[in-house]
Amino acid sequence: MKVLLRQDHEALGEAGKVVNVKDGYARNFLIPRGIAFEASERNLHVLEQEKKRYASIKLKEKKAAEALNTKLDGVSITAAMPVGEDDRIFGSVTNQDIADLLAAKGFAIDKRKIILEEPVKALGIYEIPIKLHSEVECKVKLWVVKQ
Repeated sequence: MKVLLRQDHEALGEAGKVVNVKDGYARNFLIPRGIAFEASERNLHVLEQEKKRYASIKLKEKKAAEALNTKLDGVSITAAMPVGEDDRIFGSVTNQDIADLLAAKGFAIDKRKIILEEPVKALGIYEIPIKLHSEVECKVKLWVVKQ
């Protein structure tokens, strides 16, 4: 079955692309979830209108992310962690902890946007990348100190 993608999909491609998928996958997954339309002239016209609306929404989101990026520039946060012998911290600093510290400073950042390869498990100073938008990324300085 040929379907027309309404939004970007990891495995199938980007919005507006016509792809050939199995009938069951299209009827039971893609179409009910609004990821794709059945490929037809009428649906192609509807998709063009959605693309225009989607582009304006993406532009607004990018501008908002850039504004937040300028506010976050130079922000540093401090995580006071309990330590044991040899200055080893108990537990670790996770995405949620960083999001909570940023919320205390007045920045509402979703924890999924904070990019940590693994939780911070040692005292020190770290540069934490935050992906605000697909094209906008900023860095926040994290100080992990003794409690």
